[in-house]
Amino acid sequence: MSNRVKKVNVAVIGASGYVGAELVGLLCQHDDIALQHLVVSENSTSCGKTFSELHPRWQGVCDVPLQSFSQHWFTQVTAADTKKPIEVVFFATPHEFSAEWASAFIEKGIKVFDLSGGFRLKNPSNYPQYYGFEHQDTHALLQAQYGLAEWQANEIATANLIAIPGCYPTASLLALKPITFNQLHLDNSLIVVNGISGVSGAGRTVSLATNFNEVSLTPYNILQHRHQPEISQEAQTEVIFNPHLAPYKRGLLVTITLQLKAEVTLEQINDVYNQAYQHHPLVRFSKTWPKIDHVAYTPFADLFWQYDQQKQTLVVSCAIDNLLKGAASQAIQCFNISLGLPSSYALLPSLRVKAVENSDVQ
Repeated sequence: MSNRVKKVNVAVIGASGYVGAELVGLLCQHDDIALQHLVVSENSTSCGKTFSELHPRWQGVCDVPLQSFSQHWFTQVTAADTKKPIEVVFFATPHEFSAEWASAFIEKGIKVFDLSGGFRLKNPSNYPQYYGFEHQDTHALLQAQYGLAEWQANEIATANLIAIPGCYPTASLLALKPITFNQLHLDNSLIVVNGISGVSGAGRTVSLATNFNEVSLTPYNILQHRHQPEISQEAQTEVIFNPHLAPYKRGLLVTITLQLKAEVTLEQINDVYNQAYQHHPLVRFSKTWPKIDHVAYTPFADLFWQYDQQKQTLVVSCAIDNLLKGAASQAIQCFNISLGLPSSYALLPSLRVKAVENSDVQ
């Protein structure tokens, strides 16, 4: 375990969904966390049940009762005389909820890690088009820090509101940013991101469109998916994003095609990827095209690229688990960064050992 004396008091709002369940499981494994409150929406039928009743694989690990969110609950848990004050809250909620409530928690001195899309896009005018609501908290939107853990650790460390990236953007940006950050791509050229994800990416709510027996491999929301402006924003270049839904449970894969400047060599490409991720154990370089089975149920991102220098064309693939690296485990990475821990702490067993060794040396 780490050398912290006092555990951080944490609440999770939205603990009943797929992402919320993965997040709670990871929080239960983290020895710097005291999980104080698991919260569901005000009208949820899950209220009063234990977390393990809803998600039986956590029976005996997390039998905490699910509470209903309300103004009264918020007032109680943030009162000055509360015995175990919340220090951190994770939102695994609808986008509108986090956009409405993030500032209320921050004003009480509570750090917010938002796994929804409520603060991912910096331009408030994008929210009606891509998320279907007007963003009212433009001040918080300006203060929010995008939380791509491998790239923005310094900013995450000091932020009070961290917007955890979407699942497709996480894979896309891990693949793209070494190239675009170093400006190896051809200016104004077409960058195409093709993505494929399992049905858990659509959430736990029942829908005929995502019913396993109804799903066939199909593209959806072409040229209008909410993750397209997010990828473009953080890659700092325009992309075309083509998402696909496939009949399997979890995991996603993106394959990106882009043109590079004429003088770029394979050696340069290898160098920028090595420099970007040599100190980040959750990003792995595959020896061949990555497979979803190799990353499902793990916090890893697997990368592979191939370059045709004659055509100046680079193709990069990245595979992740959409619920973990694409959501819950990346939220834990950002939390770790905020505590000054290695970002992968409690996600890889070896990092627990290293943390103890480092504390013993000091």
